[in-house]
Amino acid sequence: MAYQVQIQRIASQLTAVVRFRAGVGELATLIPQACGEVWTFLRAGNFPKPGRNLALYLDGVMNIECGVEVFQPFVGNGRVVCSSTPAGLVATAAHFGRYDRLGEAHAAVRRWCSDQGYALAGPSWEVYGHWTDDPTLLRTDVFWLLQDTAPAPG
Repeated sequence: MAYQVQIQRIASQLTAVVRFRAGVGELATLIPQACGEVWTFLRAGNFPKPGRNLALYLDGVMNIECGVEVFQPFVGNGRVVCSSTPAGLVATAAHFGRYDRLGEAHAAVRRWCSDQGYALAGPSWEVYGHWTDDPTLLRTDVFWLLQDTAPAPG
């Protein structure tokens, strides 16, 4: 798949998340479980209009925050906590298709950044679009935080 990588300056997004550490082979199981746990917490608390599911990879050793976009701060329950995505300059691309191919989108963004002279700052994350039974229509936006040494182009 060909990816259209863009540079954007984005604001932080509040999130309700569960934190864990995982290996790549565990993600297909742990991400849906974590999102489900957060949704159970949000429904029980009658949160107004939660957003999309997401997974934030904090570092290269797979420390992860996984959950749901929210639009107001809250007090967690010890397991589900209030957090946020990073703000700043990012490289982003949309992936269409199965989740097990998301690694291709991440690799394409990293390669594009290297080719264009952008340095990665560490965290990356995925924001999952609305579910559909047709895997070719699944949209996931992939973000990589960049070292912010200059104003965003454009």
